[in-house]
Amino acid sequence: MVGGTRYLAVILAYLASMGGLSLYFATRKVRTGDDFVLAGRQLPLWVLVGTLLATWVGSGTVIGGAAFTYQHGPLATLFFFYGGVPLGILILYFFLAEKVRGLSAYTIPEVLERRYGPVGRVFAAVCILLAYVGITSYQFIGGGYVLHLTTGIPVNAGSAITAVFIVIMATTGGLFSVAYTDAFSAILIVTGLAFGLPFALAHAGGPGFFHQLPPVERTWTGGLTDLQALGYFLPLLMLLLGEQNMYQRFAAARDTGTARKSNIGFFVGAIVVLTLTTLLASTAVILYPGIVPDTAVLRVALGSMPFPVGALLLAAAVAFIVTTGDSYLLSCSTNVTEDFFVRFIDPGASQSTRLWITRGVVVTLGLVAWVLGTFFPSVLAIQIYSYTMYGAAITPAVLAAILWPRVTAAGGIASMLLGGAGTLFWELGLHKPGNLNSILFSLPLSVAALVLVSLVTSQRQLED
Repeated sequence: MVGGTRYLAVILAYLASMGGLSLYFATRKVRTGDDFVLAGRQLPLWVLVGTLLATWVGSGTVIGGAAFTYQHGPLATLFFFYGGVPLGILILYFFLAEKVRGLSAYTIPEVLERRYGPVGRVFAAVCILLAYVGITSYQFIGGGYVLHLTTGIPVNAGSAITAVFIVIMATTGGLFSVAYTDAFSAILIVTGLAFGLPFALAHAGGPGFFHQLPPVERTWTGGLTDLQALGYFLPLLMLLLGEQNMYQRFAAARDTGTARKSNIGFFVGAIVVLTLTTLLASTAVILYPGIVPDTAVLRVALGSMPFPVGALLLAAAVAFIVTTGDSYLLSCSTNVTEDFFVRFIDPGASQSTRLWITRGVVVTLGLVAWVLGTFFPSVLAIQIYSYTMYGAAITPAVLAAILWPRVTAAGGIASMLLGGAGTLFWELGLHKPGNLNSILFSLPLSVAALVLVSLVTSQRQLED
């Protein structure tokens, strides 16, 4: 427990520094809703790169992604991680970043209303809430795992403590504090992973550790069928392409050139972090057989690295968990404020009113997210559900609104409705038949509805 106390002290010291930075921005930088949600639209390139990376690499990577590697091996993870993420970033770079920066919108539903009307905005906001509250919840769980391993307290109690800290951070400095703490956390996670990997590899038998993995984990599918593997690949790609957090950060850039250039740094950083995380989680298969898969990277940091390196890596993991939780909680709270309160209740609300409404919603949704996390068996399970809800219900409609002139309001609404309903039906009604993730059912429904309904209704409009 003495060792655990030392690790905890380092983690708390870093969290205290993050809290101090958040308080600084809350008192010095945040004056309006625009400051709180979009950092005054003045983020420089290095901060934008860091916040893009940290937003994407939270519990979904160091907990959920590591669990996938622990269960299916590093080669299957290449398909899971590397297929969707680099491809998605390249599409953002070449086709979307500059367009999004020029939209001047707070939320994705606000963008969608311009093509699909107020009904489309409501559908989009509801689907985003269903997805983002889920993503926030597994950040709480990830923090709970860290506190459990370092102090011995129950995971649920650790999750509650993490939830309280994330809510406090999100209600103070807004995107200003999130973006800058993200940037520093990105530096910390890369440093921790890079310094820690050699020690983990040495304990696992050196560079040839791959041959010590179970035979099934040395295959490209890791024991999954082709359809099951595709069911893990598609959610990441589809989330990234339509991700409101990504779009809000592009909108917060100083200019369109900065928004586009940030994808280059995001691409390089994502490859580095995903590679290092995959290798670390793979060594856990050899070093710590039979553990809870969600804890793979955390176990290696605690048991196979010198204290300074392991503590650095744990602090970095917690930092990414906290900043990712802040980002998603702040983002979906903005949906409630802008897409419901301002749009339908008080269109003339002042910036001060918007700021305080958003802060109140952050607290409420934080509680909902914590409760939701108790219903899922693992971080990976809730991760795939959340990504699918967003990727099937929102992303096709977003891409069409930006890139396809013939899309109609009826087509966009039908896509969102069937994508969201199809995900819930597959997950809750059918209970994932064949152990296939719901993206394989809901995404084709969503795209088919988008295209077919748009073609039919656009033809009718021409005839009229």
